[in-house]
Amino acid sequence: MATFSVNNIAIKGISCCVPKNTERNIDLDLLTQEEIQKFIDATGVEERRIATKEICTSDLCCEAAEKLIKDLNWQKEEIEILVFVSQTADYILPVSAAILQDRLGLSTNCIAFDVPLGCSGYVYGMSIIASMMNSTGIKKGLLLAGDTSSKLLSKSDKSTVPLFGDGGSATAFELDEKAERLLFDLGTDGSGYKTIIVNDGGSRNRTNSDSLTYHTISPGIERNACQLILDGMDVFSFGISQAPKTVNKLIEKFEIDKDAIHHFVFHQANLMMNKMIVKKLKLPVEKVPYSLKEFGNTSSTTIPLTIVTELKDSLTNATQDLILCGFGVGLSWGTAKVKLDNVVISDLIEI
Repeated sequence: MATFSVNNIAIKGISCCVPKNTERNIDLDLLTQEEIQKFIDATGVEERRIATKEICTSDLCCEAAEKLIKDLNWQKEEIEILVFVSQTADYILPVSAAILQDRLGLSTNCIAFDVPLGCSGYVYGMSIIASMMNSTGIKKGLLLAGDTSSKLLSKSDKSTVPLFGDGGSATAFELDEKAERLLFDLGTDGSGYKTIIVNDGGSRNRTNSDSLTYHTISPGIERNACQLILDGMDVFSFGISQAPKTVNKLIEKFEIDKDAIHHFVFHQANLMMNKMIVKKLKLPVEKVPYSLKEFGNTSSTTIPLTIVTELKDSLTNATQDLILCGFGVGLSWGTAKVKLDNVVISDLIEI
């Protein structure tokens, strides 16, 4: 069943890490000044954090995890599950989670695996780690979610470069019989898989001599077959249609008092799309935080990054109910209702 609950699992802390390197859209040569301003007005993205060649998603998540473990005063040998959610793993194989288990100095008794999801990945990851901990009795676990999407982009593609930024996160989960249950609604429509895709490099289309050849798609858009394709109109239609549906489905299924929710944290797709989603759901704008302006669309990092950068003050030493909603590549979506009770929100890390 795609709508379900998980008992006895509490979120204890959230940490995020972004690259120091900042790229401002106003400085891009891809667009005219008029085009840049229209883009900023529509998407809300003024600047993004871009990883250097040496920094991978796992590096960002590792820094976030180290900080969170320290802030929580956890003992590393107590962490028995690590889930790494990302579309930009270190290697085709082995899984990055195994490498992170070793880098973090976790016990060899720790379960570690990757989940290759993007925009919906944080909510999916939450449901996976919480369900496994509840069913096995594992007491402490880490969800690491992040992406360095910039590594998948053509520098000559004005449809993607100004939108995507890089980031990584760590979220700590603990077995707690007093915790309020976590509520989830998840779904997938694979008929739209071509909407956001990298065509070559996997087993279906192996990298070949033509894979790195650049093609002009339209004015201002040149890319090769190993770089990200984003069908903006289809993504927009999907987002404004499916996001309200999944939020409403969760609310109706569990009879949630929408007015009692303190914050609605959506995947940071783009400002125009998200405003339409908020309007459809008839939500107070002050309950919907954004991190788009400084960070752009950071894929699976957007929800925790928005919490860390926009909600740290309100969540510190407080108990609040949040609804989290991610949607995108797959096409897939996930919504969760969580209660954050005195959760530790680490300061944003930059490397």
